[in-house]
Amino acid sequence: MSNQCIVLVGMMGAGKSTVGKALAKHLSWEFTDTDHLIEHQTGVSIPVIFEIEGEAGFRRRESTALASFLGCDKQVIATGGGIVLAPENREILKQIGAVVYLSASASELYQRTRLDKNRPLLQGPNPRRKIEELLAARLPLYKECADVVIETGRQPVYQIVQKISHALKLGQKTPDNEQKATGTE
Repeated sequence: MSNQCIVLVGMMGAGKSTVGKALAKHLSWEFTDTDHLIEHQTGVSIPVIFEIEGEAGFRRRESTALASFLGCDKQVIATGGGIVLAPENREILKQIGAVVYLSASASELYQRTRLDKNRPLLQGPNPRRKIEELLAARLPLYKECADVVIETGRQPVYQIVQKISHALKLGQKTPDNEQKATGTE
């Protein structure tokens, strides 16, 4: 496996698109956001896909979009927050390249997404509680995939880019034997 791509995972509002664009520019690599790729391929917005096909239909499209990056080179890829839900996606993420989990607290995520109407999963009566539930369910999956975990917090984007660059140059990956020792086969 060659780590010629960097894949950003994390909750909606963690900064994957913003950080991804800045990181790609810093590296002089291409940037792709899987949600934007899906919208381009379908010609409609993510909320419309959810309305017509439901979450399951969107997740199928997301898996297809992710698989299209196998064998890519010099790309920074921002993924949708739920991409880690499917076990096959977690395997594909690891094959594409270095996986960086952009971590943020539920409170920060709520502040960043509370006015965004393009987030179908947050359109219910209590979006803050929904973020907390999604984060609790997805956190172990993000950590399972991640080669590097970066807390986004309130720091400027350029500092996050520097932290990612530094982390990937020094000690990129947890040795496979450590992961297998703590996980199940």
